[in-house]
Amino acid sequence: MSRVAKNPVVIPAKVDVVLTANSIDVSGPLGKLSQALTGVVNLNRDGETITFVAANDDAHSRAMSGTLRSLVANMVHGVSVGFTRKLTLVGVGYKAQAQGQMLNLELGYSHPISHQMPDGVTVKTATPTEVELTGADKQVVGQVAAQIRAYREPEPYKGKGVRYSDEVVQIKESKKK
Repeated sequence: MSRVAKNPVVIPAKVDVVLTANSIDVSGPLGKLSQALTGVVNLNRDGETITFVAANDDAHSRAMSGTLRSLVANMVHGVSVGFTRKLTLVGVGYKAQAQGQMLNLELGYSHPISHQMPDGVTVKTATPTEVELTGADKQVVGQVAAQIRAYREPEPYKGKGVRYSDEVVQIKESKKK
């Protein structure tokens, strides 16, 4: 059995969880999330905890019990606290500006880049070189951050580009003549 699946998920007081035969719905102050269920994992709710047990003794069922436990734990954390991803723009003239659900970027190209935020993700720019993405769904917040980073990935010689705030870029030595 997966070691991850052995830990139960604790449900906070402000979060509601609805278990049905083929889905689990989690709702809280920051939104509502849903996850489809297959028959390979059994979910048991005991008061304010949910436990995950593999339905069969095959490897796929054991692996999915840990995966589903992580997904549900992320859903519970997302609707109660939320997830944040911070990006930093490094480079002369690189700037970002949030206008509602639109993020306008100037990344050294001949044209500005406008990135539309999906539903459930909010963007803030405290300074022109810092972007903060917040939302309830960890997967969506991470995907949006990866899409923004892909506009200008950090290059290895000067380190210019869009990077995660906790990312370390190894700077290469330039060619010698």
